[in-house]
Amino acid sequence: MKKINQLLTGAIALLMLASCVTATRVPITGRKQRLSVSDEQMLSLSASQYKEYLSSAKKSTNATNTAMVQRVGQKLANAVVTYLTNNGYANEVKNYAWEFNLVQSNSVNAFCMPGGKIVVFEGMLPVTQDEASLAIVLGHEIAHAVAKHSAEQMSKQKNQGILASLGISILAAKAGKETADLASSVASTGLTFLNAHYSRDNESEADHMGLIFAAMAGYNPNTAITFWQRMSKASGGGSAGLLQSYLSSHPSDTKRIADIQRWLPEAMKYYKGK
Repeated sequence: MKKINQLLTGAIALLMLASCVTATRVPITGRKQRLSVSDEQMLSLSASQYKEYLSSAKKSTNATNTAMVQRVGQKLANAVVTYLTNNGYANEVKNYAWEFNLVQSNSVNAFCMPGGKIVVFEGMLPVTQDEASLAIVLGHEIAHAVAKHSAEQMSKQKNQGILASLGISILAAKAGKETADLASSVASTGLTFLNAHYSRDNESEADHMGLIFAAMAGYNPNTAITFWQRMSKASGGGSAGLLQSYLSSHPSDTKRIADIQRWLPEAMKYYKGK
């Protein structure tokens, strides 16, 4: 009983640690989020990992495409900074040191680290085909940074780790190591499913925000429909089975396009182009 009481005392301390969070709202969507990882921690980690990545990656030698990625990226960054400044997020602007790089890779992909460190792989350009579609991709990636999805994911994993370790320790004290090991295995599988669903939510939110960021930067958001149709074709149509779809970290192509069509009226309010 004394050992269990000690564990419970530790539990209170761990739960207090997990509760040290910052509550905020995501721009555009207004969704509430709770972060237990600071901006300073994320930016330091991001800068270090981005520098390490670029030390081994080969930048594109295509000057025209490189200039296009940087031009479109900077237009989006300018629009995002203006929006944040004018809508109560001016204190967030200091967190961004925008950088856009095109690297040699056939992968149809792009990514953005906290702080606005963005990489586009050359394999993405045959699918984007034009600047407006590239803006959809970059808007999506920038949205991940603006919505602090990396910090949110890390906060959730941190809190899950604290609670899982706590629960298993108490169970081991009460029921023995064999039962605790089984619980650990089940917990690990459960958290994998929860995190996959969480990631899909983030991807959908990035689609929503990215569509609006592209419109703010002067790119027609309707372009997103034909772009994602091309992406669907490039990835094999997105016709995965139910279980595979559930485990995926991205929404299905069909759902993604349907959501974009639903968000288009909102995005068009920000579009000032022809």
